Formats: sequence, C-alpha cells, structure tokens
Amino acid sequence: MPSPTSTPVPSHEQIRHTLIGSRRAVASTIKVLHQLGYAPVGDWSPLLPSTNPGEVISILIRSISVQ
Repeated sequence: MPSPTSTPVPSHEQIRHTLIGSRRAVASTIKVLHQLGYAPVGDWSPLLPSTNPGEVISILIRSISVQ
C-alpha cells in the first residue's frame, strides 16, 4: 500500500536585519522600508552608536516561516 505524501510543515526561525551607517542613511532606509510595507518604523531598535565614529546601528528581528 503506498504511503501518503506529506506536506512539509513550516517552522519558524528568527532573522535579524542590521543597518549600519550614518544616522541619516540608517533613518532614511528605515523610512523607505516602512513606505514599502516591509516593517513599521517602531519595529526597529533605537539608533545606537557603533564602534566607528559617526556611525549608528539599528536592528530588526523578524520571525519567518521556513520549509
């Protein structure tokens, strides 16, 4: 008797998007991603200084479905 085919069940994993650059560039990119409907501005971490002068970092953590 043939075995039934099963559909893979997706699992969820976290993915991290990291923006690194000048305050202006990072803030602008966050706004563009919001305008494109990808992520609300409030989902990003605050702009934090990096180890490089004049540079900031912001992180977005998302849960995605992976098959």
